[in-house]
Amino acid sequence: MDNLCQYTHRPIAFLLNYVRSRPVAHAAILVAVLGAVGFSVGTQYGIKYLVDALSKGTSSAADPWPAFVLVCTFIVGDGVLWRIAGWIASSTFVHVTGDLRRDLFDHLMGHSPSYFADRLPGMLTSRITATSNASFTIENMFIWNVLPPCVATLTAIALIATVSTLMALGLAVVASIVIVAMFRIAAGGKPLHHDFANKAAAVDGEMADVVGNVLLVKAFGGFEHERRRFNATVEGEMGARRRSLRYLEKLRIVHASITIALIVGLLAWAIVLWQEGAATTGEVVLVCTLGLSVVSATRDLAVAVVDVTQHMARLSEALGTLLVAHELHDHPKAKPLVSRGLGITFKDVTFAYPNDRVVVRNFNLYIEPGQRVGIVGPSGAGKTTLFALLQRLHDVQGGRILLDGQDISRITQESLRAAIAVVPQDICLFHRSLIENIRYSRPEASDEAVMKAAVAAHCEFIESLPDGFDTIVGDRGFKLSGGQRQRIALARAFLKDTPILLLDEATSSLDYEVEESIREASARLMGGRTVIAIAHRLSTLRSFDRIVVLKGGQIIHDGPPGGLINAEGRYSEFIRKEISGRRATIPEEVVGSPVYALTF
Repeated sequence: MDNLCQYTHRPIAFLLNYVRSRPVAHAAILVAVLGAVGFSVGTQYGIKYLVDALSKGTSSAADPWPAFVLVCTFIVGDGVLWRIAGWIASSTFVHVTGDLRRDLFDHLMGHSPSYFADRLPGMLTSRITATSNASFTIENMFIWNVLPPCVATLTAIALIATVSTLMALGLAVVASIVIVAMFRIAAGGKPLHHDFANKAAAVDGEMADVVGNVLLVKAFGGFEHERRRFNATVEGEMGARRRSLRYLEKLRIVHASITIALIVGLLAWAIVLWQEGAATTGEVVLVCTLGLSVVSATRDLAVAVVDVTQHMARLSEALGTLLVAHELHDHPKAKPLVSRGLGITFKDVTFAYPNDRVVVRNFNLYIEPGQRVGIVGPSGAGKTTLFALLQRLHDVQGGRILLDGQDISRITQESLRAAIAVVPQDICLFHRSLIENIRYSRPEASDEAVMKAAVAAHCEFIESLPDGFDTIVGDRGFKLSGGQRQRIALARAFLKDTPILLLDEATSSLDYEVEESIREASARLMGGRTVIAIAHRLSTLRSFDRIVVLKGGQIIHDGPPGGLINAEGRYSEFIRKEISGRRATIPEEVVGSPVYALTF
């Protein structure tokens, strides 16, 4: 979807792209509207014939019925064509908003985590909604409020030329000046409209941010602080909106002044022509009605320009945020991952986050197929970064990461992530049912397979829930405890059944007994897979083949769990402190066992 980025600063071209995707329907709407406007203005010319016929009195030369039929034909044509245009538009314009939102959603989901880290989720979603609403409004405004007055003005000028060419030329000059002036004045307020659009999006983002963290607000008694903060944000948005609207009101004042003078001048001119015998009564009526039509049309155009300008500004602002080029791309020659034993190699890997220090430099690590490796180290050592790089959530700045000899930068992202199951520390759950959340890792899985995965992950608590597997878990799993959420995440990873399993503190929220039961289940389910686990407690890694200790993005220890306890250095002191700290929370019979003595 990166081809959308060509429209980042071209909102009109962005809209035309979707108009071209449905050319027949849009062409039909355009033809119907043009025909309806032609009939509408033509009705006034029919009335001119009717007035001329009636002005002859009841003499034999007077025959008003042909003029009557002409007027009726124009009226019927006008009404029918408007309804045809409206019927087609009611489907076409809705389809455009659907196409647009799908494309923007696809493009948004293609961004790397760093893109989302710098932006409020509520602000991003509000911009997609704003883009859809603005596009729908602009299309409607153009078809119903911009195009008709423009066409009506041109048609009216052409009909006035049948009465007086000089009058028509004068009207054309004045109308052109009015229209150009309106667009120039409207364009001059673009910065104000952009400021309003940006502040409106900020209000949406602020609300979503506070609502998403409502427990934190309540826990710290932050309601009053958040209320003042939100009020300030709303005041900023209201001020920007007032400045935008007041600027555009100048356009209406200029328009009203000119059009009042225009209609008075036209009517006086037509009366003078009638007095001189250069115009019939019907032609005076025609000039009067057409002049009023031009005034009405340009007034409608002025109002439409006000609305379109604001919506165009909001559309432009939203596109500037959303249509940012993706940071990660599949290589043009990328191929699907060939899944065999899938040994993992970090070869001279160097990586730094944007505007941050280097996290890993010239990092080397080889993990054999089927090996279970634990990664430990202090915060900031690079553990989570290695997980992100392996999933190619970021591209390395130097070196390569290989899966069974295949460079992940030359592998399709879809096939790479299909081979990896992840149990993160911060569990992500949708506001959906439990069965949907577990099945998310393998949408085609049967109910039986989902339930087996839940049993394997010791999700017995599901049976006690009112709706069982159909229970809605709430926003981000709000209705579940931390331990329950982690077991759901484990079940989801087990269901995916991938050759690589990544565990990030997968049992950190569980008590000792549940942790032990899940560790046993994990041992069975991890069989034959390449497993990498991040842990702050080495006790969770006692059954692993290796433990890699990181510090400052470098490996300072690498060996079997038992070997680290006897290793010399500062990290062995940390291990011994952890042993003494946990001794009070673990049953005495476990503490005294030979296994605990080796791996605590």
